[in-house]
Amino acid sequence: MTKKFHLGWFMNFIPPDWESEWASPDVTDWANGRFHVDMARSMERACFDFMMIEDTVMVADAYGGTMEGSLKNAIFAPKHDPVPLAVQVAVNTTHLGVVATMSTSFYPPYLLARLSSTVDSIAQGRFGWNIVSSAEDRAAQNFGLDGLPEHDERYNVAEEYFDVVNQLWDSWEPDAVVMDRKTHTYADFNKVHTIDFDGKYFKSRGPLNTVPSPQHRPTFLQAGASPRGRQFAAGAADAIIAVGTGVEGMKEYRDDVRARAEAAGRNPDDIKVLFVVSPTVAATEEEARAAHTRFGGSDRFVEKALVAISSNTEIDFKQFPLDEPLPQGLTTNGERGSLEHFMRGDGSPGPKTLRELAIAASSFGMEFIGTPAQVADEMEAAITEIGGDGFLVWRRGLTRGYIDSICDGLVPELQRRGLTRTEYTKSTLRETLREF
Repeated sequence: MTKKFHLGWFMNFIPPDWESEWASPDVTDWANGRFHVDMARSMERACFDFMMIEDTVMVADAYGGTMEGSLKNAIFAPKHDPVPLAVQVAVNTTHLGVVATMSTSFYPPYLLARLSSTVDSIAQGRFGWNIVSSAEDRAAQNFGLDGLPEHDERYNVAEEYFDVVNQLWDSWEPDAVVMDRKTHTYADFNKVHTIDFDGKYFKSRGPLNTVPSPQHRPTFLQAGASPRGRQFAAGAADAIIAVGTGVEGMKEYRDDVRARAEAAGRNPDDIKVLFVVSPTVAATEEEARAAHTRFGGSDRFVEKALVAISSNTEIDFKQFPLDEPLPQGLTTNGERGSLEHFMRGDGSPGPKTLRELAIAASSFGMEFIGTPAQVADEMEAAITEIGGDGFLVWRRGLTRGYIDSICDGLVPELQRRGLTRTEYTKSTLRETLREF
């Protein structure tokens, strides 16, 4: 029997679907966070492990050399800060974990360590940090830089950054707070320490001025696709975000990361590899396939997909003919994993036109299409062959109908089969991930 697997949702603090006939009437108020809080409550009802809020900090102009594509299609902008939404979700749920993306390229380490400690306390141990180094020169230019360092060098910086923030979280011993009324002592100064960190990239005296949070440090998520990224993720992450590209590739990725983790002295079972997938679920297979075609086959979704991949890689895909194969040898200093996934398309052999690649990319990750029972069959078969550990649902253009189709259609079928949790038994996000 297949062991239980984990479920998360990969999403953004961006407008949900606002232009189709399925758009919610209150979509104009998305920026107040209520739509996403409603979404989180649905996820908690379905016993998801966590909501993961992606982030970027720029208005992109790679597609066609202007900001038109980004702003017209609401790709990369508007995109609001994930941390306040994480707090809002945490205080409006009881068990669901919430993960916010923050960049090692732009947050000073002390600020991030202090912010994470504070949010984890508010969330009562259910907060996670998605560790990114950022991939866009346009983002760097918003912070006084001309551009970002080379891809692998960004991971060198991230590793030292990770060392600094962990030392800051350790600057208070777990029992430093004594609240001794007899001696009028709130915290024992002998158990709060400077870190006096002086590295190649960062310098920090410490200690933090926040009390230790329930997890002491947030749960760590990371998306490492390149060899350098995989190495960092294997050494740091509690959960890894990976793009599902087919069962064989997913198994290879998980096996590789687990081997790297073991070589680094970690227990591979402490790292959960979660693959991004895009399920389309309906009452019949015909309805599900029709819904999938409506979503991914129109020209507006082709343009959205091309704007998104241009923004991630800073390659102008508008310059290439839609109905011809892309030239070989495209490279990027941006998100190399995203470019690799895009160029691979749906994984079938033979050259692909740009239009076909864009249609395949409109769903992002492995697709499951059909009734709840059919999709559950496919997910069970995939996770059995891969070996674990779970999936991250992703969908561009969220609607309440789509959220309900997953939380109230697909997940109950998975629960009936004993594949996903039916209750929360742990108090922190890290414990929830390590439960099975």
